[in-house]
Order: sequence, then structure tokens, then C-alpha cells
Amino acid sequence: MTQISACINKKNITIIVFSLKLSISSFTSTTIPIHRHFSLQSFQETCPNNDQHPKPMLKSTSRHQQEQTMVSLVKSSTHKPHLLQIQAHLTRSSLLQNPKFSLLFLSSLCSSRDLRYARLFFSQIKNPSSSHYNTLIRAYSSSNSPKEAFFLYREMRQKGLKPDPISFSFVIKSCVKFRSVFCGLQVHGRIIRDGFLSDCLLLTTLMEFYSSFASREDACKVFDEMFQKDTVAWNVLISCYLRNGRTRDVLMLFDNMKNEGVCEPDDVTCLLVTQACANLGALEFGEKAHRYIKERGYGTARNLSNSLISMYSRCGCLDKAYDVFKGIGEKNVISWSAMISGLAMNGFGRDAILAFEEMRRTGVIPDEQTFTGLLSACSHCGLVDEGMEFLNQMSKEFGIMPNIHHYGCVVDLLGRAGLLEQAYRVIISMKVKPDATIWRTLLGACRIHGHFTLGERVIEHLIELKAQEAGDYVLLLNIYSSTGNWEKVSELRKFLKEKGIQTTPGCSSIELKGIVHEFIVDDVSHPQKHEIYNKLDEINKQLKIAGYVAETTSELHDLDVEEKANALSYHSEKLALAFGVLVTQPGTTLRVTKNLRICIDCHNFAKFLSGVYNRQLIIRDRTRFHHFRDGHCSCNDYW
Repeated sequence: MTQISACINKKNITIIVFSLKLSISSFTSTTIPIHRHFSLQSFQETCPNNDQHPKPMLKSTSRHQQEQTMVSLVKSSTHKPHLLQIQAHLTRSSLLQNPKFSLLFLSSLCSSRDLRYARLFFSQIKNPSSSHYNTLIRAYSSSNSPKEAFFLYREMRQKGLKPDPISFSFVIKSCVKFRSVFCGLQVHGRIIRDGFLSDCLLLTTLMEFYSSFASREDACKVFDEMFQKDTVAWNVLISCYLRNGRTRDVLMLFDNMKNEGVCEPDDVTCLLVTQACANLGALEFGEKAHRYIKERGYGTARNLSNSLISMYSRCGCLDKAYDVFKGIGEKNVISWSAMISGLAMNGFGRDAILAFEEMRRTGVIPDEQTFTGLLSACSHCGLVDEGMEFLNQMSKEFGIMPNIHHYGCVVDLLGRAGLLEQAYRVIISMKVKPDATIWRTLLGACRIHGHFTLGERVIEHLIELKAQEAGDYVLLLNIYSSTGNWEKVSELRKFLKEKGIQTTPGCSSIELKGIVHEFIVDDVSHPQKHEIYNKLDEINKQLKIAGYVAETTSELHDLDVEEKANALSYHSEKLALAFGVLVTQPGTTLRVTKNLRICIDCHNFAKFLSGVYNRQLIIRDRTRFHHFRDGHCSCNDYW
């Protein structure tokens, strides 16, 4: 007896105990009725006397029939009690070590999402194959424990099993999920060593890995190494450029894809391109993409229609956005929210509220994004009472708890109305933790209203979050300079220099004939720079005759009035507008997109230009749209 005990190690004890538990559960569970495996005929054949117990059909059939029955049982079972009974049978009938059944059962366990049970079953398989490992790696790669997939991959290699493209593909996805560049690079090296560079699907997964870590160059390198590029690979590359802010290159790739003729853009490609056009404000290119969508028969796809509504809205072309909206057969909450947000960002707050009321009449229930659009509409149009009412309504009537975006809109609304202390109290009292964006929203309001005391408090909160950026200090510089506090300006500039904090340069873009032209302040890189500067000087002279005076508070240096006016003359949006006036026919609408907030002086400049040159101007900055026509702005003032 002592000799027998000595032969039983700890691992064997664990397996025996686990198997006994499973066997017991097969008798105690009533989830699978016993009579399922019996027929009347079998009962009569096996039970001639009433005092005998029926025998399972599995025992009275051939081995092949038993196996087929077991396969069908495994495939049809999804609940844990069923699976426990099946494992008990596999253990008793010695089928546990049969690769066919163990793999099938492991797949069922992984499908049931009980990975703890799946891992325990996997440990009982004496010689797991690559397929067993792949099944478990795949399950872990999409679970809340993606790192386990990498550990299994490493264990697989240590046991001498060679990973295949399936193994590599899911291990890479797990590296993305647990955010490990180092592990992903190891896997990439093994892919090269094992000679799998001809597998396009695997290389596409590698591109997604590099794209998720903003490694655009590495993603492009993998794309260039592919022997055969399919539409999925092109879409991943386009998505990579879009994710990394290279929106101009997205448009170029779309054209290249069409011109090469090997892989035609599909509906996913079109979705990415419309998003890029929305980010750039590239209306002409967006219209070209819309025509392609119609030609290829993608026009009925609701997700594409919703994206087109957003694209046209962000390009300031509401009439076309509404045409797309009307063409949607069955409008869902995303369709309505896109239209409400489009109206809001273009300054039609009352119309956005009317659209919301119509949406409710049609029976569509609003979601979080709907209320973000509504609160944004109230913010852009100064509807303080309506905005506060919607904030209360969303939780009381629809059970939607306000998130950081909703509170951000409310802070913006109160800030625009000059209610800065109330906005500050909203941030302090809200139920979610304030982020850097909401503090920057309040800081922008402090800049406009010259409230430098509150602005300093906001900067302190940003420092606590360790989220302060150069732009935050620029806003504080604006506050100090607008109040003439040059001593504070000097101290802050010295601080920025000591800390090595550099500001983000302003950049404005304008699309003409499908080509996007970008400008920075005092830009001399454009091929038509001489003509642009001459045209801008001419515009300045004409606007001064009409009464335009440079808003020198926008200049942050302690200069005299004339020097400040000269320093403001060549901001990026002014260069973009001058280029648009130079190369387009009179009366053409000009659309400019800026990465930062437009300054007060450029806002006034655009207002005068629209009247003197009879142009409609649409400038979209980081915070909102500014529509200029006949010397007026739809937003009435700088806000």
C-alpha cells in the first residue's frame, strides 16, 4: 500500500480528484435527462425483467456509432452541466487522450467562455498538439487575460511544437490587447525566422499590431513586403494612417487603390475615407467618395449613410447632409444623433432640438451620443436654460447618467455665457472624475473673459492630473497679455523655457480641386508663396478701408500696436484664405480647417473678408464652426 501511495504524485492526485468530481456531477445533475440516450426498443431489448435497469444506447451500438453520438453531443452542448457529464464519460471511456475528442471538447469549452475550466481540461491532455494550443491561445486572445495567450505560445515552443500562422495571428492580437510592443516584436522575429512572410493574412495582423502602437513606418514596411495585397490589407493601412492623423495620405491611398485596379475599395474603405474627409473638411474629395459609394451599390448601407451625414456636416454642407439623412429608409438612433450633432456644430441649435423632438415622435429612444449633440447645440447657441433641462432630463426620464462629454458641453455652455464660477462648481460637484479636456474647456472660457485668477486655479488642477500641455500655458499667456500683465507673461515664458515646453504650431488647411493645401504661420513652403503674400497684402489694404482694425490682444509679446499688427498679419488661417481668394472664382465658398482655436483677430479678419469680397467662409477650428457671410458670423461673436 505504501508503494502504491508513493507512486501517486501531487499532479496525479489533482487529476483524480478533478475526474471524481466530474463523475459525481454526472450523477447528481439533472440537466440532461437520462432517457435522452434510450429508446423504447432498447428498453425492451435490454430489460426483459422489470427489476433490471436500462442500459445506455451508447453501449449497445458499434464503436463508430458511439463516437458519432459523442461528437454530436459535444457539438450540441453549451451549458456547463452538460459539458461536465460529457467529460466524465470521456474520462471513463479513455477517450480523453483521443486528439479528435479532446480537441472538439476543448473547443466547446472555449466557446462557453469558461477558460478556467478549459485550462484545467487542457492540463489533463498528455500530449497536446498545435491545434490544442491554437484553440486555447485563440480563446485567451479575446478574453480579459490576453497575456495567457503569450504564455501558452511560449510554452508551446518550449515543448518543441512549431507555431503556425494561426498561432502567430492570435498571439499578435493578444499582444495588442495587453499592450506589449516587446512581446509583439519577439513574435514578428519568429515569424521571419520560421518563413511565414508569404502569409498575407498573418502580415495583415502584424500591420494592425504596429498600427495600434502608432508605428506607421513599421506598418508600411510590412505592407510593402506583402507579395499579394488584398482589400483587407489596404484597409488596415488606411486605418493606420487615419489613426495616426495622416488624413491627407488616406485620400492619396484611396486614389492609389482605385488606380492600381488590383483591389477595389470596399464599403470599409469608403467608411474610412469619409471619416478622413470629415477630419480634413475635404468636401470635394468627400463628394467623390460619395459618388463611388453610389456607383458600387453601397448607398443603402446605413453605417455609410451615417458617416456621410457626419462628413457633410463637418464640412459645413448641411443641405447635403440632410439629403443623405432623408434617403435612409429606417433611421436608427445613430442616424438621428448624427443629424442632431450636424445641426449643432453648424450653429442651428433650435433646429437640433426640433430634430430631437421629431426623433422621439418616431419612437426612436435617444442614447448618450444624442444628448451630447443636444447639449452641444445648446452650448453653441447660448441656450443655458434648455441645456440644464436636458442634463436633468437624460437621467430622470431616460436613465442615462451624464458622462464626461455631457459635463464638458455644460461647462462650455456656462463658460460661453460668462458663468465661470458656476461652470467651476459643476466640475467640482460632478459624479465622474474631471479629465484634462474639461479643465481646458474652462481655461478657454477664462481666456475669453479675462478671468486670470480662475485660470491659474485651472492650471493647478491640470498640473495635479500631470496633463498640462503647452497649449494650456498659451491660454494662460493670452489671459495675462489681454489684461496687460506683462510681468506674469515674462515669468510664464521663463518657466516654459526652463521646462523645455514647446507649443504646437497652428496649422490651417484648405481643399481646392481635391488637393489639400496646408499652411503654418509665416509659411514660405508653398510653391505660390509670393502670389499668396501679395494677395494677402492686397486683402489687408481693402479690409482696412472697410474698417478692419487688428485685434492686438491676440499677440502675446510686449510690442507696440504697429508691431503687434504686423505680427498678426500672417497667421495660418489668413494665408489659407488668401490662397483661396487667389485661385478660385469670385463668389466661391472657402472652407478652412485649423488644428487650434482661431484667434479673435483672425475671426474679425474673416468677418470683414466675407463682406468685402462677397464670399461665404466656413472655418472649423478645434472647438466649433464659424460661418461668415456678408460681413457677419452665424455665431454673432468670437464664441
